Amino acid sequence: MRTDTDALILIDIQNDFCPGGALAVADGDAVVGPANELAAHFATVILTQDWHPAGHRSFASAHAGHRPFDMVQMPYGPQMLWPDHCVQGTEGAAFHAGLAPAVDKAQLVVRKGFRPHIDSYSAFFENDRVTPTGLAGALRERGVQRIYLAGLATDYCVAYSATDAARLGFEALIVEDACRAIDLHGSLTAARRDWTAAGVRSVSLADVLALDAPLASVA
Repeated sequence: MRTDTDALILIDIQNDFCPGGALAVADGDAVVGPANELAAHFATVILTQDWHPAGHRSFASAHAGHRPFDMVQMPYGPQMLWPDHCVQGTEGAAFHAGLAPAVDKAQLVVRKGFRPHIDSYSAFFENDRVTPTGLAGALRERGVQRIYLAGLATDYCVAYSATDAARLGFEALIVEDACRAIDLHGSLTAARRDWTAAGVRSVSLADVLALDAPLASVA
């Protein structure tokens, strides 16, 4: 049975990660319906939003001679270079229009990746793995102990967020069929290995929805 100590975090369900976007995840918009269904079952709903300034250092366009998906060394460690995406204030950075019911239900939006020189996959930390977003404290103040995660992309921002949640002492569960992956060079297999080692569990949308009736309609 779900309780008030549970929270749902919906990760980066934004236009640029959906079909037609600058960094589209295959079938990415398929998570929108499940995300809205999940939001109806939780009293605490959090959204994350990639929110990069133009010219962000994680963009391949900021590195002469490099292309998207090259790896480079940054002061905080290895960094995948991405196409320009989710630039602050653009349509690509906006939440998918179909996500409006979940957006209306959300109590908090965590914007990440807004520092020009450091990327941020996790909802909890920048990619230096030490600079916090403040989300952990906000969840603890709300009495949250268990976190369900869904969204985009399974093997990057969802996986990093879930793994950090577990390491911070939260019970973390990925609703894996409410996510979609990029899966670059075996990244999905590696992500599953890492989150399993951290104690994160994978569950299905049906499992979550079967726990109880919706707490509020988001139809």
